[in-house]
Formats: sequence, structure tokens, C-alpha cells
Amino acid sequence: MATPDFILTLRASAGKQLLWLPGVTAIVFDDEGRVLLGRRADTRRWSVIGGIADPGEQPAACAVREVFEETAVRCVAERIVLVQALEPVTYPNGDTCQYMDITLRCRAVGGEARVNDDESLEVGWFAPDALPDLDEFGLFRIKQAMCEEPTWFDPTTVD
Repeated sequence: MATPDFILTLRASAGKQLLWLPGVTAIVFDDEGRVLLGRRADTRRWSVIGGIADPGEQPAACAVREVFEETAVRCVAERIVLVQALEPVTYPNGDTCQYMDITLRCRAVGGEARVNDDESLEVGWFAPDALPDLDEFGLFRIKQAMCEEPTWFDPTTVD
């Protein structure tokens, strides 16, 4: 994933210390109920689509932008599915980040799924019962996006 310019600017003064960043994940469904996935260039694994919101960018706008940038699919955000603080991650260069992930359910409205940047090796639509090997992060978000329950949060962290 390319590092946004605003993070490079922050790193110039913050060094490797922990940055708290807004992450957005988009679970995109088409009219057939299939979910859009990308196979990431950095890990070579299939994953849900997501990225980092720019300063002042609304989560729904970020989701729509990230989906188009990575897959050439146009979508609209329908609802927030999940909000979750993730565990800190340290990248190979030593930078440490922690993300507040906001996952949105989105509906495809146009475009043909294809690799649209250098972050993906492949993109494609998958039936929920025929997903490629995904990590728990993606599987849980797809499950939550498929149900009509209220926005998920971790109830064990609320007093």
C-alpha cells in the first residue's frame, strides 16, 4: 500500500512512534450478492478493499474512493457495519501504526472489476459461499455486512 503524503509529513517529525490513523474498509456487493475482493501485491493474499482516510475525508467518501482506485468499480456506501480499534502493527521499515477501522457496506453501481493500481495483483467477484482463503479480518467484516444487525462494536470493551 502506498503511504499517503500526509503520513510521510507526519513521519518526518514523529519518527517511528505510534500513529493513530483512520482506516476504512469497504465490503462491496454486486446485484448478484457477490463480494468484491482484491489480491494484495504486498502479501499476495486475497483481502477486502480498504485504505486510510485523508485528513478531513468522510469515511463513506474514503470507501468509495479506495474501491475505485483499487478495482475500477464505482460504488455507493449504504451503511456502517462495524467500528473497531485494531491492534498496533509495525511495518518492516519500523513504522508503527494503530487503526480505527470503520467498515462500510457498499453497493456496486458501475465499472468493471479490474486491477486499477499497483496495490493489487488481481480483483474479482466472489459468492459468499465460495470465497478464496481470507483472514479473519475479512471474513468477519463480510459476515457483518451480510446481516441486518446494528453496527457492530466489541461489547466487552464497554462499561
